[in-house]
Amino acid sequence: MFKRNTLWMVLAAIALVTGGVCTAFAQGESSQKQQSLYERLGGLAPISVVVSDFIDALMPDAFLNANPAIDAARKRVPAPYLKYHVTAMVCQAAGGPCQYHGRGMKASHAHLNITEREWERMVTIFKEVLAKHRVPAKETQELLDIVRSTKADIVASQGGR
Repeated sequence: MFKRNTLWMVLAAIALVTGGVCTAFAQGESSQKQQSLYERLGGLAPISVVVSDFIDALMPDAFLNANPAIDAARKRVPAPYLKYHVTAMVCQAAGGPCQYHGRGMKASHAHLNITEREWERMVTIFKEVLAKHRVPAKETQELLDIVRSTKADIVASQGGR
């Protein structure tokens, strides 16, 4: 989804529909440097696809589900609900127009007793999904920085499973 050609075709189509083709091409590279992460990722549609793939990869992960609290939460919380909230959170954190209205990271993860190793497994899966979608290195790093900013509120134990 994040392939450069696909991304540019989507942006060109949006510009064409909104009548901004001349302006978009006239600003060229200089405007790209000023774009938010949300804009550089292509907006809500590509973000939602990546989040959907990420959740789909997390849900059945045997290592993560070995934690009984995570496994129970996976069975209790429907994937579409989780995808909705994570998409809104990423959209907002990336500078987009979405508003996250879910619980805070600490409140929503405290009961899961997430370990450092489980956190690292989640980060590995996230990186794999970003690579699959060919998210550029700069944007990948910015997304990882956003994710890492939540670690203190999510990881409850330095121990391992």
